Amino acid sequence: MDKFELNAITKFVGLVVIVGVMALSCVKLIPAGHVGVKDFFGKVSDQVLYPGIHFVLPMTKVVKFSTRTQSMKEAASVPTSEGLVVSLDVSLLYHVKPSEAVTIYKTIGEGYEYIVIDPQLRSVIRDVTAGYEAKFLYSTSRELVAQNMFEHLKKLLDSRGIEAEQVLLRAIQLPELLTTAIQEKLQAEQQSQRMKFVLEKEKQEAERKRVEAQGVSDFQNIVSKGLSSQLLKWKAIEVAGDLSKSQNAKIIVLGDKTGLPIILSDK
Repeated sequence: MDKFELNAITKFVGLVVIVGVMALSCVKLIPAGHVGVKDFFGKVSDQVLYPGIHFVLPMTKVVKFSTRTQSMKEAASVPTSEGLVVSLDVSLLYHVKPSEAVTIYKTIGEGYEYIVIDPQLRSVIRDVTAGYEAKFLYSTSRELVAQNMFEHLKKLLDSRGIEAEQVLLRAIQLPELLTTAIQEKLQAEQQSQRMKFVLEKEKQEAERKRVEAQGVSDFQNIVSKGLSSQLLKWKAIEVAGDLSKSQNAKIIVLGDKTGLPIILSDK
């Protein structure tokens, strides 16, 4: 093999490699949970690439954006409406709107999390917290604070192509003196509620006893009005008559001072 043939083979192999590289650069894979944006030397296509295999022009850059739910955490020390400084740990759940990936790339860039979301989250935490007293952050009303933050962030991020999903207040640290005061107040309220329950129970028991006593009194009145000496004598005679029929030995004497029969046993 002479030098001319060797050069020809080298050129052919080089050409094959170049063609192969260019062919591979035309094939782009977008994984699940992502979209792609085509950037051909600064010319950005308005067409979004969805998950799957796509063929693009050689040397085209495809920037991938995750459309899955992501979390951004922020720890901040912010003042409340009464001027107390509290420490908050806040999480924001969000995702990129697939159809807005091109707009995000053109107007913000790949680092949109730190350019838009992080500053907005810090600002909203400070603004919303300043409208509440510290006790709201410590009680069950904290959910209202989180919801207020979420509504603010949703409006701010929606126009930038980002969908806010939820805001979570993970941890809240109040000044020690305030925490102690709130706990003492809550304990006092619980004791008050417990005392109300005990008093209500005692009141119901007293009412039950009153009703019971009234029932006994009514019964006694009814019985006393229905009894008479003649009725008692008649009932005693009936009982004596039944006993006289019994086989047991006994002596029945009629007519004591009360007029009632006297039953004597011979045993």
